[in-house]
Amino acid sequence: MAVPADKLKWMYETMIKIRHYEEAMVDAYGEGKYPVFNIGAGPVPGEMHLAAGQEPVAVGVCAHLRPDDTVTAPHRPHHHAIAKGVNLQRMTAEIFGKVDGLGKGKGGHMHLFDPEVKFSCGGIVAAGVPHAVGAALASTMQGRDSVAVAFIGEGAANAGAFHESLNLAALWKLPVIVVIEDNAYGISVPKPASTAVPTNEVRASAYGIPGVRVAGNDPVALYQVAQEAVDRARRGGGPTLIEVETDRYLGHFQGDPEVYRDKDEVVHLRQRDAIQAVRQQMVADGMATEEELQAMEQRAYQVVEEAYAFARQSPNPAGESALADVFAL
Repeated sequence: MAVPADKLKWMYETMIKIRHYEEAMVDAYGEGKYPVFNIGAGPVPGEMHLAAGQEPVAVGVCAHLRPDDTVTAPHRPHHHAIAKGVNLQRMTAEIFGKVDGLGKGKGGHMHLFDPEVKFSCGGIVAAGVPHAVGAALASTMQGRDSVAVAFIGEGAANAGAFHESLNLAALWKLPVIVVIEDNAYGISVPKPASTAVPTNEVRASAYGIPGVRVAGNDPVALYQVAQEAVDRARRGGGPTLIEVETDRYLGHFQGDPEVYRDKDEVVHLRQRDAIQAVRQQMVADGMATEEELQAMEQRAYQVVEEAYAFARQSPNPAGESALADVFAL
């Protein structure tokens, strides 16, 4: 099954948008934090987890989703948010802690919430899986055919919430897809040192549901696997577990010294960059001209630059608003 031209072009442009967004965040986040790393300094304080290299996971799945489908994401959420259509200007303002942000600047980059496109994320490992199962249950009870997708890291597949959620989703045949992003590391721990099975899709058999692994950080292969999983969920066939081999070009967090990785590892990973592979394939297949590709790239760059400009110009929240919109006794 080939990817339709309009979908592949959307996937390519969205991957460019994600990559440019993350690379721009490297610079914005680093402002004022060096030469001695100070996590609280600069216009974007706090932790920052970026997804450069993991773009294929987000676009390969979200290409099949509608605005009424739910997505939950982990602490590395920007690629999922962009692919799901989260308002990029308000998302960036939120990351900068500004009043025009999705959460008025009070959530930050690990707590993005956009009900317009049913997207949320959180910093607790595996916590998005039960949320997605809940959304899938709501869809079923309301007689709708919307689906829910939970993106998690491979380390989260060892958490209790992951297994409890899969058991319930399988028992009730809920329309949920769990997508595991295997970037080979749980923070700094290699997968073989933390996980009893070589790949996590085999765990699906414990719950009587399909499990599929997509190798090579391949957005086209994932598109095909995700289409079957989403179609199956929409027609009442129940959940699917998908594990995707993907590449993390940057540290677990910005400021990560990455002493656990060989110094040449990322160099080798970048040599199989999926963005360039898709670009070359579209040209070879006559699907897009060089001029069309450049126009797509320019659009993506412009949207990102406008989002960062919006965030920087947005005002800081007033000090007296600190306790508004929060639970208090």
